[in-house]
Amino acid sequence: MRTSRRGFVAGASAFAVLGANSAFAQKKYDDGATDSEIKIGHTGPYSGPASSYGQIGKTIEAFFKSVNEAGGVNGRKINFITRDDGYSPPKMVELVRQLVEQDKVLCLFNTLGTPTNTAIHRYMNQKKVPQLYVATGASKWGKPKEFPWTMGFQPDYHTEGVVYAKHILANVKDAKIGVLMQNDDYGKDYYEGFKEGLGKETAKIVKHVTFEVTDPTVDSQVIQLKDSGANVFFNIATPKAAAQAIRKAADIGWKPAQYLNNVSASVGSVMKPAGLENSQGIITAQYLKDPTDKQWENTDDFKAWVAWMDKWMPGANKADANHVFGYAVSNLMLETLKKCGDTLTRENVMKQAANYQKYKLPLLLPGITINTSPTDYYPIQSVQLARFKGETWDLFGDVMSAEGS
Repeated sequence: MRTSRRGFVAGASAFAVLGANSAFAQKKYDDGATDSEIKIGHTGPYSGPASSYGQIGKTIEAFFKSVNEAGGVNGRKINFITRDDGYSPPKMVELVRQLVEQDKVLCLFNTLGTPTNTAIHRYMNQKKVPQLYVATGASKWGKPKEFPWTMGFQPDYHTEGVVYAKHILANVKDAKIGVLMQNDDYGKDYYEGFKEGLGKETAKIVKHVTFEVTDPTVDSQVIQLKDSGANVFFNIATPKAAAQAIRKAADIGWKPAQYLNNVSASVGSVMKPAGLENSQGIITAQYLKDPTDKQWENTDDFKAWVAWMDKWMPGANKADANHVFGYAVSNLMLETLKKCGDTLTRENVMKQAANYQKYKLPLLLPGITINTSPTDYYPIQSVQLARFKGETWDLFGDVMSAEGS
């Protein structure tokens, strides 16, 4: 891992790009694009065990409504079609087939979940329909040779797992590690990266327990971890189970050094439900500005986000980092469509997505930028560690980057 201290300039607001007067070549369209419309497909867990992530889809929907009100993209309105997959792979398959074969969307955007996206991975590539900026950090989304129509967005879970392992080895004396892992591809990706980071020290893992995303609680698993004598807890769980685990550890008087995967680092949907008093000292890795961190209040991109939230999602909880995520990734989709100009083909969508160099996306942490190429399908490969303190996350150390490795 190498560190990066690149300077940061706040990204352009979402709407600075809308009125660009570019000279475009002759118009060229695939399914889902016309002179007046761009049809984008999406599914998300608006119900079910991962329903807290449904806020992402709601944010994206509101974002594209705001884009349309401002004139659309190069004069075209976004027709954003979103449906509830309940975090169920079979349901996702059914809905995505409808979006591709009946609704005839130009692309899929930010579909959420590792097991769910895995279920449609081959299908999307066989159909040659972009599966773009998926909302999961599994390392499999960055393989353009095998799957040229699928691209991730956030830092990959494997690399994040390596970061935690190396921090534990450097900072926890006589570490005895207990791991709670969601039993699916998402959990396994984190765990494999974590073991890689430990290297020859994997024996420091004294207990590894799993749970199903449909399990009502993870209380018994947390008790097993405490009973193992572990003094480090790596919490690989989506928000509901992550919050339960933090609270249960406190309830039974277990006080290990805690590491929490980034996908559950939302103050609003995890730390507050777990109890702020129970969350003190937990370490995570971040790449986006946390909405509860007051140091961002006077930055241009954060002020633009707050103003946008006030207008377009007035009843939403601004402490929920899912809204920051949804806004940031939507800005990237908007920029990608803008770059396509009048060549709104699926091939060109992927070509433009794979052509970013040090792009400053709104709400990324200082020193982190978007970088892609035809051989690099990982848009974000940098993180910074943060420790929970008081009511928010406190960033520390350098930005660590896997880019170019």
